Amino acid sequence: MEHRLTEEKVFKDPVHNYIHVQEPIIWQLINTPEFQRLRRIRQLGTSYLTFHGAEHSRFSHSLGVYEITRKIISQFERSHYSDWPKEEKLVALCAALLHDLGHGPFSHSIEEAFDMHHEDWTCRIIQGDTEVGAILRRYAPDFPERIASVIQKTYDKPIVVNLVTSPLDADRMDYLLRDAYFTGVNYGTIDLDRILRMLRPYHGRIVVKESGMHAVEDYLMSRYQMYWQIYFHPVTRSSEIILRQIFKRAKQLVKQQFSFRFMVEPLPQLFGGEISVDEYLQLDEALIQTAFMQWRKEDDAVLSELCERFMDRKLYKYVELEQIDLNIIEEIREAFVHLGLNPEYDLEIDFPTDNPYDVFRPDQSTDKQILLLDRQDKLIELSEVSDIVRSISGLHLGKHHLYYPQNKVDAILHELPSHIRPYFL
Repeated sequence: MEHRLTEEKVFKDPVHNYIHVQEPIIWQLINTPEFQRLRRIRQLGTSYLTFHGAEHSRFSHSLGVYEITRKIISQFERSHYSDWPKEEKLVALCAALLHDLGHGPFSHSIEEAFDMHHEDWTCRIIQGDTEVGAILRRYAPDFPERIASVIQKTYDKPIVVNLVTSPLDADRMDYLLRDAYFTGVNYGTIDLDRILRMLRPYHGRIVVKESGMHAVEDYLMSRYQMYWQIYFHPVTRSSEIILRQIFKRAKQLVKQQFSFRFMVEPLPQLFGGEISVDEYLQLDEALIQTAFMQWRKEDDAVLSELCERFMDRKLYKYVELEQIDLNIIEEIREAFVHLGLNPEYDLEIDFPTDNPYDVFRPDQSTDKQILLLDRQDKLIELSEVSDIVRSISGLHLGKHHLYYPQNKVDAILHELPSHIRPYFL
């Protein structure tokens, strides 16, 4: 197999300006049905219902992660860093390109609903009887297993894993920039070029030159802001809740052998919990939304109403709670049941949580930390020298929210106990 394409392929990209493809294997992988499916999976799930520009796909993000990885490796090669294993270039580039191959429709929402992980599906697709698998095997018989082990973080060269998945990896850098661009906010506008110039391969992992600390601080602050303002936006959480409820209800109905007016493969396999790689690859957001459109006409009132809410953006209202009183929540549930509502679907408590950065503790490994390389070639963990990072480290992002269908609660509001009523006013 040739090492270079006779003519470089170039994608125009709104975030990186251009994405350059120079290796035949990368071009072949991009043109597989499995990779092209990612055009039909939105990067930000249901966020388009909150930020109307957020229509970008896993396809464009995957190309972006590949491009950042390519730039980092090119810089390492130009600088002749001895700590970068040159023979691992294609492994890193393929892993970067394919890291999200297993995402399903609406990404994390479908993972939660069916208790599955996109990394597992990515590895099954890469190692399975697929075009992606065939292309990788043609390059080297063990290539699919090598790429899969990078994604599983078990590869025997940790520096390659570090490049593709770490606190300062190509994946996070691309999605911060891309998600900020398409949602129209400024929080994610990090100085990517500066960060990339400051990265160094050092003793089996990627570190940052100490003079690049402020660019990394900006990156972590951007991540902190993006989680607050975009990823945990309460309206987006409302649409995710309704989406998960649709999946939950459909699963219940399949189990009860409900006679659907509309059911198309591979949905029965998905709801039945036994779905093959071929069937999984048929799932995309167009298929799911077609099902939702049809299910608005189903005889089950719960499923019908939920699908109508999702498709017509009639989302649940929410109230922010400083703290959760479990006794009050139980009283609300009982009052809902007494007044004819179904708290299984008409009431949801949501508490999104994430850490912008894991602070280093001496008793743990540094896998989840960003290390700085000082002038004496000594490694320092970022939060030890950065006041900014220390101040946001360990902060759990997110607040409790109580979600409910406003029209239903308004209809019974006057009948609710007086100490519960204020929660819904």
